Amino acid sequence: MTATTWNFDPAHSEITFKVRHMMFSKVSGTFEQWEGDFEFDPDDPASASTQVDIDAASIDTGNDDRDDHLRSADFFDVEGHPRLRFESTGVEKTGDETFTLNGELTIRDATNPVSLDVEYHGKATDPWGNQRVGFTATTKLNRKDWGLTWNQALEAGGVLVGDTVEVELNVQAIQE
Repeated sequence: MTATTWNFDPAHSEITFKVRHMMFSKVSGTFEQWEGDFEFDPDDPASASTQVDIDAASIDTGNDDRDDHLRSADFFDVEGHPRLRFESTGVEKTGDETFTLNGELTIRDATNPVSLDVEYHGKATDPWGNQRVGFTATTKLNRKDWGLTWNQALEAGGVLVGDTVEVELNVQAIQE
């Protein structure tokens, strides 16, 4: 089999993140709107390539005030930079069903290399005859690498927002 195009199924996929708040707890959120596709051969997963565009304004942490602050120039500056973009640069097999997906992530005007640990969950035919595949991918990012440096010192020491952002993607895709 050769690589074919697969389209992400947003109804069965998600991009989530967690970041420390006040040094002792974590706040989580999602990006509700994103799109992309990838070239993928289930018999040769290491040959995959992908690109994903994320609508920065679609960030949702369950708190309107916090979401508005994240959309502001202090963080994503969605008016000037409406999209986050990931483009793969290569895939390395690390196990029978695991891979490292390397790529470049652009946030605002900064582009940096990113590696995601990917677990391939397999392929199946859905009840309507569509071929589907599933993956989970995780990574940790330092938000300062993309110029997201806003913070506030706490009286008791430490800062309001941690630097490390834990990202997880749970993805299902349909063969085009």
